[in-house]
Amino acid sequence: MIRRPVILVAGVALALSGPAPAADLAHGQALHEANCIACHSSMTNGHPSSLYTRPDRRVTSLAGLQKQVRRCELSLGLTWFDEDIDDVVAYLNDKFYKLK
Repeated sequence: MIRRPVILVAGVALALSGPAPAADLAHGQALHEANCIACHSSMTNGHPSSLYTRPDRRVTSLAGLQKQVRRCELSLGLTWFDEDIDDVVAYLNDKFYKLK
């Protein structure tokens, strides 16, 4: 039977995959402070967090937040890993956005 090996392989792959590691909020905050605050301050007359809290903010979903952080990372010429992006997104969501 072909079904048994397929089920067995799928089960083993699932067992080995494990849960995704949790985002590191402290690391996200450190990256944000080191790379984002200066630019955001210059855009908002010294009030960088107002970009996240304004009523007409662009970001309204986690997917949108992920895209925006990636856009900023690329425009600054940074070379962050996907995990770095995830950490910054998690930090911004925890601190400002509260998206689900």
